[in-house]
Amino acid sequence: MLYVQRCRYNQFARIRRRLWTERKITKIAREAEKLVLLTLREKGVGTAEIDLIHALRHHPGCTQAALAELLHADKAAIARRTKNLEAKGYLVRKASPNDRRSQLLYPTEKAESLKSSKAEIEAEFYEYLTSALPADEAAAFAATLHKLYTASKTESRAGFPHFKQATEGEAEHAE
Repeated sequence: MLYVQRCRYNQFARIRRRLWTERKITKIAREAEKLVLLTLREKGVGTAEIDLIHALRHHPGCTQAALAELLHADKAAIARRTKNLEAKGYLVRKASPNDRRSQLLYPTEKAESLKSSKAEIEAEFYEYLTSALPADEAAAFAATLHKLYTASKTESRAGFPHFKQATEGEAEHAE
């Protein structure tokens, strides 16, 4: 009987924690992303192009075929995007030293500046949001957020073992 009560309490506590957050962190991040996309569209860069630039910044010197595979897109779409981005000055093509028929794609400084531009937009938006809080609440929120971020990064780098163990344990107790 005590075991059943403990399981019910754990389920209740989990539901209560879920209600506290209601995925608000994710929802705020989505709103920030909307602002970023809106701002970048005003600079003439679309969503699919942003994804391509992001992939290229992380994999400089790759081919269009490699980008198509990375982005799970067809080669023709990638060819159109790379042509547009090259015309806009966000990427350059260089001949492959190993294969004359192949060209390698590299982000330009203009593409690299989009990363800092995105980070600046997000930072300004979050600063705007937290400006509605009294200074002590904003500081406490920032400290809590830092703890959550650190725990999240640590768990992610380890392959989420503690999370998997906790959720598997709850599923077994629910049965």
